[in-house]
Amino acid sequence: MTASHLLSWLLCFALLATAFGAPATTRAWLDRDKIEQGETVTLNIETDALTATPDYAPLAADFDLSGHSSRRGMALGNGGGRRSLFAVALRPRRDGVLTVPSLRVGKDSTAPLSLLVAPAVRRAPAGAGEDVFIESGPDHDQPYVQQSVGWVVRLYAAVPIVTGTLDQPAPQRAAFQRVGDDAQYSRTVAGRHYQVIERRFLLVPERSGDLQVPAATFQGRSAAGFFDDMFGGRGASLQARAAPRTLTVRPIPDDAPQPWLPLHDLQLRYRANPSDLRRGLAATLTIEAVADGATASQMPELELPPIEGVQVFPERPQVDETFVDGRPRVKWTRSFSLVPDRAGETRLSGVKLDWWDVEAGQARSATLPPLAWTVTAGIDRGAPSPAPAVTDLPADADTPATDPLAVSTVSDGGSRYWALATALFAALWLLTLLWALGRRGPARDAAAGARTDAGPAAATLRPSADALRRALDTGGFDDVARILCALATPPVNTLDDLAARLDDPAQRAALDAMQRARWADGDGREARARLREAFADGPRWAAIAAPADATLPPLYPDDRRA
Repeated sequence: MTASHLLSWLLCFALLATAFGAPATTRAWLDRDKIEQGETVTLNIETDALTATPDYAPLAADFDLSGHSSRRGMALGNGGGRRSLFAVALRPRRDGVLTVPSLRVGKDSTAPLSLLVAPAVRRAPAGAGEDVFIESGPDHDQPYVQQSVGWVVRLYAAVPIVTGTLDQPAPQRAAFQRVGDDAQYSRTVAGRHYQVIERRFLLVPERSGDLQVPAATFQGRSAAGFFDDMFGGRGASLQARAAPRTLTVRPIPDDAPQPWLPLHDLQLRYRANPSDLRRGLAATLTIEAVADGATASQMPELELPPIEGVQVFPERPQVDETFVDGRPRVKWTRSFSLVPDRAGETRLSGVKLDWWDVEAGQARSATLPPLAWTVTAGIDRGAPSPAPAVTDLPADADTPATDPLAVSTVSDGGSRYWALATALFAALWLLTLLWALGRRGPARDAAAGARTDAGPAAATLRPSADALRRALDTGGFDDVARILCALATPPVNTLDDLAARLDDPAQRAALDAMQRARWADGDGREARARLREAFADGPRWAAIAAPADATLPPLYPDDRRA
C-alpha cells in the first residue's frame, strides 16, 4: 500500500470518528405562530438522530393531532449529513397563548414553542360554500411609497385537488416577489371544512397614486369519483378567481424623518449589557431591533454614538426575517465590541432610531436609555483574563432556551471525545496537505512554464443604478461602499482607491463624511444626505490617461544583411 493510499484510509477513519463523536442536533418550529380557533398549524421537527422518533404524548393536553408524516434525506444546512424531518398537524382545543411543550427525540429534546390562538370571529369570505375559492388582499389598503406591504393569497378547497396552478400576476409600478414556502392548514368556513393553501408575497409601491393589483386565479382538477373511475373520467375541472384590488399609495410626507422607514411598530432593547469595563479588554454590547412591516434591506444601519475613551468595533448584524399577521417582520441583532483605552467614568448617551408610523400617520422614535460604566484598570497580563460579565436579560427576553433553533448540550465526556477526534482529523489533514504539495510542486512548475496569456478576464456583473439608489435610500453604509467600489472600472477594493478615481470634489467629500459616520464621530444622517445629493446621477469618474507605448526594442536586433 502506497503512502497516498494509507493517508486516504486514515483520513476516512478520522471523518468517521468525527461523525460518530458529534452530538445530535434537533430543532422544532411551527409554520405559523398565530392562528384562529378551528385552524390547524404544522409542527416540524428536524433531527440527525436517524433511529429516533418524536414522542408526541405531551401534546395531547392542548392539541388534537393529525396528518403525521416523516422523511429522511441529505441536509445542506446544519453541517450537512443525513437528517430526518417529522411533521404533524395540531388543532388547538382552546384559544389563548398556548405552549408547544418540549418533546423527546431519542436522547435529545426540542425547545418549547409559543402559539397564539385567537377566537374564531372571521367573517366568511366571498365564495364561501363553493368547492374552491380564493381570498387575497394586503395588510394595508393605503400604504406609503416604499412601504413593505404583505400580500396574502389563500386557496380554499373543499374537495381533493389532484393537479392545479395558483397564479398571482404582479402589478405594475411596484416591486412584487414571493416570500417563503406555502403554508397548508384546515379551516371551517360557512359550516364547510376546507383545506387552505396560503401563499405570501411582498409588495413595495414605487410611486404614489392608485396601484392596480391583478386578480389571483386557480385552474385545476379534483380527484376522480366513483362514476369517473367507471367511465374513464379524470375528475371535475376546478376554477377560481379573486377580485382585483386597487390600493391608494400615499407619498412620503414632508415632515418624515430620514432615512425613510415606514413601519407598523419598532422596538429596541439591549440584549446584552456589560456590567463593567476594563481598560484594554473587550466587552460586548448587543442591541436588538424588531421592525413590524419591514424587510432587512429597508433597515438603516444600527450604530452607536461615540463613547468617550472607548473604541467601538461593530460586528456584522444577524438578521431574522419572518411573515407575521400577513406582513413582513425583521429582527435585527448587532453586537459591538467595546475596548476602553483609559480608566474612569464613561457613558453611552443612548440609541435612537426614527421611523414613520403608517397607522397613525406621524413620526416616531424608538430609543434606548443611556448607559454608564466605571472603567477599571486592566488586569495583570500574567493572570488569566476573566470573561466580561453580562447583565442578565429580563424574564420576557428571547433567550437561547426558548429559541426554536436551540439544541441540547452534550456531556463533558462527549466534548472531550469530540475535541480528540477534531485534533486527529486536523493532524491527518495536515499530513495529507504536505504530501500533496510535495507531489504537485514539479507539475505546477511545468504547468506555469507552459501557460499562455488567456486574455482579459470575463467581465463581472456590475450593480445597476437602481441598486445604488436603493442603497442610498434604505441601505447601510457598508452596502453603499460595496456598490460604489463595484461600479468602478475595473472595480476597486477600498474607498481610498475609489476616491482617487472620482473627478467630483463633492463626491469625495461625501465619502469622507460617510467614513467619519462609520468609524468616528460623524453625523450619519448628514452623511447620508450628502451621499444622496452627490451621487444622485451616479459616480463621476476622472479621465484615465492612456498608457504610453511601453514596447521595448528587441534585445538582439537583426543586423544581418540580405
